[in-house]
Amino acid sequence: MAQSESTKIIAENRKARHDYFVIETYEAGVELLGTEVKSLRAGGVNMKDSYCEIDAGQMYALGMHISPYEQGNRINHEPLRPKRLLMHKREIMKLTGLISREGYTLVPLSLYFKGSRVKMAIGLCKGKKLYDKRDDMARRDAARVIEREMKSRSHKDD
Repeated sequence: MAQSESTKIIAENRKARHDYFVIETYEAGVELLGTEVKSLRAGGVNMKDSYCEIDAGQMYALGMHISPYEQGNRINHEPLRPKRLLMHKREIMKLTGLISREGYTLVPLSLYFKGSRVKMAIGLCKGKKLYDKRDDMARRDAARVIEREMKSRSHKDD
């Protein structure tokens, strides 16, 4: 009987979904140092301005800040060092072809534990224009108003 692997979300990049249309999502392993994993378990990560880059057939997450581990010794990690992402070569080559097209980029969407391993959800994204962001905000506001009206009407009926 196989055990199901539990997933525990460490951090999400909410700004990515606000600034980009997510076309496809991919899962990649993250190559980390021991003190980085301990810092992640304590919740010390910021993915706000992070992005992914492919260099010489390797994929890296750049701009992701993992706070130094408090109980770490002099061999603590550098907070903004590039983290290598582990994917199959075939997938990396496919992504290289996709991001070479105009307007596409790779953005980390979330970081999570899958069992004992650290994984990252990466989105193939296309940038939103300002009017797209306004449309999304207007849609959310309208949905909020409708929900509020539905609640108030259901309370009047009681």
